[in-house]
Amino acid sequence: MQIHNFSYRIRGFLRLADYAVRWEDMVSEKGKHKARVLSFWAKHGLEATEEAFGVKRRTLYYWREQLMKGDGKLEALNERSKAPHRRRKRSWPEPVVSQIRRLRSEHPNLSKEKIYLALKPFCDSRGLCGPKARTIGRILAEAPDKMRTVAMKIRPNGQRVTKKAKRESKPKGFKASSAGHCGAFDTVEVFVGGLRRYGITFTDLYSRFSFAWATKSHGSEAAREVFKVVREVFPYPLEHVLTDNGSEFMKHFDEELRRLHKVHWHTYPKTPKMNAHAERFNRTLQEEFLDYHDELLVEPSEFNRALIPWLLWYNGERPHWGLKLKSPVQFLMEQNPKECKMWWPNTIYVNISPGHMSSFRDGYPWMV
Repeated sequence: MQIHNFSYRIRGFLRLADYAVRWEDMVSEKGKHKARVLSFWAKHGLEATEEAFGVKRRTLYYWREQLMKGDGKLEALNERSKAPHRRRKRSWPEPVVSQIRRLRSEHPNLSKEKIYLALKPFCDSRGLCGPKARTIGRILAEAPDKMRTVAMKIRPNGQRVTKKAKRESKPKGFKASSAGHCGAFDTVEVFVGGLRRYGITFTDLYSRFSFAWATKSHGSEAAREVFKVVREVFPYPLEHVLTDNGSEFMKHFDEELRRLHKVHWHTYPKTPKMNAHAERFNRTLQEEFLDYHDELLVEPSEFNRALIPWLLWYNGERPHWGLKLKSPVQFLMEQNPKECKMWWPNTIYVNISPGHMSSFRDGYPWMV
């Protein structure tokens, strides 16, 4: 019989299963016994309870106090952990710990039993009490670096294999609050006549303003060029950029974001719903334009010329359910405050030239 691990990639499943096991019998047997004793006390009195169960008076009052603090819930009568708040820490002489570290550095991944045999003559010669093998294992486990030396790996081209950096993910519950707060990028792959073409798309999470561009390349340099075009087309500066973990959004694309001091967020692997706005625009682009003009993708420049009028209509006229049947441009115009026309008649036009600057300051001494 084949066993399937259905909890794979389900975030929080093991934690929930642990809670289910712990909550299966929420009231322990000791808690039930205490509840029966308290019930007997309320019915037959204190002296009869002490004689029947052999429980001291102060213990009964303590149980009743626990039950009252727990709002009458029987779970409050369960036994609590009796472990000390501050536990003792093992302390070994510094020469012993240094010798263990030296042995692990000279002979990487040496086991605790072998370290014990090599450490015993060192401790005996200095009159020190050396730790046993199992204690050495605890010393290794408590060390910040585990006293472990990791071998450096080299690629066939001679480059060093660097440690994979942790990528920053979009915060949970994030919701864009203004235009340019977060822009999502994604890639669409299309096959036309045996040729592979790519479409790099952009969507502003707040206003649904979108852009797309077809390319022949799937590299990060092409994505960087599309990002530069988006900065010229979209009228608001981007604060955060959301992408998946594709290679086109690494290297040159990521370097451009770092140069501009933009925050680069990544989605979880195999989790397209974290980039739902971009995925929805990809579907709209596919169903409303790409399916009817896919023959133009043989030459991406011709496809982009036909795509620009559709993007103008999409952003300027097409209603969106997410914007209450308004286009992105209409939504942005309504969100921006109107310009105040107060004091327009008192506007002063000044010729800021070297010849006029001295006379201007004479009339307004506070400008000096």
